[in-house]
Amino acid sequence: MKKGWQWKTVGEMCEVLNGGTPKTGVAEYWDGKYLWITPAEMGKRLSPYADDTERKITDAGLQNSSARMLPPHSVILSSRAPIGHLVINTKPMATNQGCKGLVPGKELHHKFLYYYLSSIVDLLNELGTGATFKELSGGKLKEVTIPLPPLAEQERIVGLLDAAFAGLATAQAHAATNLQNARALFASHLQSVFTQRGKGWVEKTLESCCEQIFAGGDVPKDRVSKERTPKYSIPIFANGEKDNGLYGFTDVARVTMPSITVSARGTLGFTAIRTEPFFPVVRLIVLVPNEKLILLSFLYYAVVGMDFGNTGTSIPQLTVPNFKESKLHVPSLSAQKCIVEKLDSLRAETQRLETIYRRKLGALAELKKALLQRAFAGEL
Repeated sequence: MKKGWQWKTVGEMCEVLNGGTPKTGVAEYWDGKYLWITPAEMGKRLSPYADDTERKITDAGLQNSSARMLPPHSVILSSRAPIGHLVINTKPMATNQGCKGLVPGKELHHKFLYYYLSSIVDLLNELGTGATFKELSGGKLKEVTIPLPPLAEQERIVGLLDAAFAGLATAQAHAATNLQNARALFASHLQSVFTQRGKGWVEKTLESCCEQIFAGGDVPKDRVSKERTPKYSIPIFANGEKDNGLYGFTDVARVTMPSITVSARGTLGFTAIRTEPFFPVVRLIVLVPNEKLILLSFLYYAVVGMDFGNTGTSIPQLTVPNFKESKLHVPSLSAQKCIVEKLDSLRAETQRLETIYRRKLGALAELKKALLQRAFAGEL
């Protein structure tokens, strides 16, 4: 450790206070003057600081719960669901029971503590216990050690990190904007293709363009493998973008024709081209095109550009009747081929740009971690 630094525990340097929630069914406990924050709200914040909250409690709510008011410039840590969200309150504030309030003593700068806890979120998660979800206890948190330089050195390090992270935030914002713009460019061009139609386009229903439109089903549990094997070699696709929707493998194919799948529930509208035999699970809708009328790739782009609305009640979902009744305009097969070639080219360029900007965002995140590590190793 750097000369003049020492190890101290959180319990030695801070008062650690638990939060609490007044009974939600008692109206007189809510909509008062006292700020009250939760882990869910903390996770939405882009700034380290919090000067207001979505909900507030009354004197009665404070008195009839375990919530405690934290003084300004405390560090609030979400200790469950999830562990690791952090904010600094700039006004007196209470929290729910999913948070721990750390009130630093005179020898510990609040922003230094904030940055240090940010750098050890993985460790804090490892210290959490629980079967249903992990929770970090106050006792475990108090045992966490902090590499502590003199207060003047803490302030110098905080100043350096503030300046560096301001620059990183600007770079991240630019990269995120560029990523969004790349996606928007393709979406805009795709929309223009299907709204600014030329001569010879004919309006049809999706049902008339497809040989089949149907929903997926259930695979018997005893015929599912998470890994591809000689016996279980048929991919099972579910809704969702992760791994292109791959769920597992089975020994039976429900679909053998080239087709389009659309996530009908959950990750709504994720569309993919499937060219090999597969088994679609429930929550997937399958469209098998009539290739005498519509090319597979043209159907894919047409579906991606559609707005089917929300037919669900409490959970958003799409239905087979949505697709069967939906209208689209279709040109000749030769025109479809030209359109698909142009869209494929633009999509490839868009994906190339997206890859560049995602890598830049990843590199900036790694740089932030490296700066924090250097700061608390006494290397700044």
